[in-house]
Amino acid sequence: MWSTFVTHDEEGRAGGLASGAAGGAGGGGTGQAGLSGLMSGRSNKRRRAAATHAISEAQEGKIKLAFFVAIVGVVLMVLGVGTEFWVELAPPKSFYNNQTCLTAHYGLWKGCSKTLWVADIDPERESCGPAELPGESNCTYFKFFTTGENAVLFQKTTQKNLNVAAAMLALLSLFLMVMGAICITMSLSKEILFFLKPASFCFILSGILVLLSLIVFHQSVLGFLASDHTVPLHHELSWSVSCVGCAGAVLIVGGIIFALLALPYSPWQRCLPHRDSSS
Repeated sequence: MWSTFVTHDEEGRAGGLASGAAGGAGGGGTGQAGLSGLMSGRSNKRRRAAATHAISEAQEGKIKLAFFVAIVGVVLMVLGVGTEFWVELAPPKSFYNNQTCLTAHYGLWKGCSKTLWVADIDPERESCGPAELPGESNCTYFKFFTTGENAVLFQKTTQKNLNVAAAMLALLSLFLMVMGAICITMSLSKEILFFLKPASFCFILSGILVLLSLIVFHQSVLGFLASDHTVPLHHELSWSVSCVGCAGAVLIVGGIIFALLALPYSPWQRCLPHRDSSS
């Protein structure tokens, strides 16, 4: 009888241990399944977010087209900044009572004076020029950025502070263009729309700085003409200014296009919703 009781007691303890182990294993399996479900949910969210911010083939084509527009603006800006045909200065062609007359033109970095033959000038033109006519030319770089000296042309003195300000605005604009181009390159290579936002900011701000540079330069020209009235001068803004002005407008348009492409929705679909073909 005693042996029978001991046997039943040991069997009960063994059964309890086995059921406890089975319950623990079941609980561990449930916890592991919950953890795997949580991780899979997070990974799915990340995939959906990545898919939302990824660039489709249609968007990539639009970005490349807008980038081409911005590159055109950058090329025009570099062409305008690197040349010295911002303004042309010309006295009357009969002012010196000679067979030759003197004309001048300058930009942000240097100025040039040119001697022209009066016989080559259009008879209907009263002033000496244009500067594209053949003649002896002499160009010198301004000393604004080295010794700080003003230049003298036709007994008139340039406005150093305004010229330096216009040049600094142009250089800052070029820097922003480079930063915007880097952002667009990263957006196309990484296929992420986020980089379009800083790119649009850089291009729009660079275009605004370009236009400000033109305004400051024009003020410097007016100050230059008012510095002395001994020699009457006819002045006109030349083709370099046209290039820079067009560059500013193109950069602003390109930046606006990038800003529209960076939106999470299509503005055309919001403004012009699709209608059924039956209607």
